[in-house]
Amino acid sequence: MREERLLERIRRWEKEPPGRGREDPRKVIDSVVQHLQRLLNTRQGNVPIAPQYGIPDFMHVLQGGPEASFEMESVLRAVIETYEPRLTGVRVTYMPADPGLAPLRFHIQAKLKMDAKPITLETLLGPDGHVQVSG
Repeated sequence: MREERLLERIRRWEKEPPGRGREDPRKVIDSVVQHLQRLLNTRQGNVPIAPQYGIPDFMHVLQGGPEASFEMESVLRAVIETYEPRLTGVRVTYMPADPGLAPLRFHIQAKLKMDAKPITLETLLGPDGHVQVSG
């Protein structure tokens, strides 16, 4: 199991000699966060080689009322399980915000496959549709 995605490893190899056999959980988490940031900010249909990569436009879902958060949790979990193979046991939970606050918050809980270390990430879906991921 590699701690970084292919392009990240190539960039690192250009800067420093390869460090084989060492998997640093912090680097894995950083790499996962970066990948989730790209994944969750890509709209489905924008990647020709993988049309389902990314998330759908949630604008129609947001108008669906309170049940919309359950649908969004389900969609986010399915996308992460499909496109981030370094995570297992993914759970996505909607975190209600104070009335009037624009961003929608979700917690992502999962385990790293490399060492079963549990991680919790937070996502903020802003009114412009941009998703921020922090770990």
